[in-house]
Amino acid sequence: MATGTSATEDDFVEWHPAALVQGRNTRQPAPELFALIVLNQPIKNHLAVIRLLWHNASVRVAADGGANLLYEVGGQRGDASFDDLRVIIGDLDSLSDETRAYYESRTLPPSKEATKVIHDPDQYSTDFAKAVAYTREHFCSLEPARPLDIVAVGGLGGRVDQGLSQVHHLYLFQTHPRYEEGRLYLFSGESLTFLLKAGHHRIRVRDGPAGEADVFDKYVGILPVKEPSRITTKGLEWDVTDWETEFGGHLSTSNHVLPETQAVEVYTTKDVVFTIALRHA
Repeated sequence: MATGTSATEDDFVEWHPAALVQGRNTRQPAPELFALIVLNQPIKNHLAVIRLLWHNASVRVAADGGANLLYEVGGQRGDASFDDLRVIIGDLDSLSDETRAYYESRTLPPSKEATKVIHDPDQYSTDFAKAVAYTREHFCSLEPARPLDIVAVGGLGGRVDQGLSQVHHLYLFQTHPRYEEGRLYLFSGESLTFLLKAGHHRIRVRDGPAGEADVFDKYVGILPVKEPSRITTKGLEWDVTDWETEFGGHLSTSNHVLPETQAVEVYTTKDVVFTIALRHA
């Protein structure tokens, strides 16, 4: 990749986002270890993928009214698929009495404890931020040397101000250049979105066994939300080299992953948001 600086393999941050939403089977490695946070955004239109995320996650947390949505598609219908909810946290202004009673009556293996409901009244922190902070403080990766990544369901969509706030959280909770706090993904049902810190990245968009259907569609965007950046890409239909991008100037949206591309490479001088569309069956 021509970037103005030579890059070694150690320079690249490796991404395997397809593993988050692939089904487990004996032919492929275990998905990346992550916690799942369910936000208060509609989920019923993409339940199939959410069930995969739920199954693959090592811990599951609801941000306030996100628990209502899980109850509506699960327990209220006699479906226990979403009962394994470890924590509900937030200012609890959206959590219904019916949902709270249901989850507090569940017992979670192996501890046999009920779902923990935590009231945090801090009005200077969003329910999303409270859920992230609690998850990072109380849960850890199964691998001691590796931080626990987080996937937020309902990460984009709905009101514009809420969507921009969620993108803001990508920057807020990932300050280290090598993601030592853990990585944070936003899942909207239509796409998966995450933050590329300044430097070299390799995003493996086709990561499953030969013959398995692709997880992602071809559409990609690389967005300099915080400040202008210069980017170089490899593996896209319209690759760029040392290309200046900023809001009010040039933006890389609706680009295409090439059919033969296994990994998209991106070099960026500043932090940028990377988003890729999910393929629908």
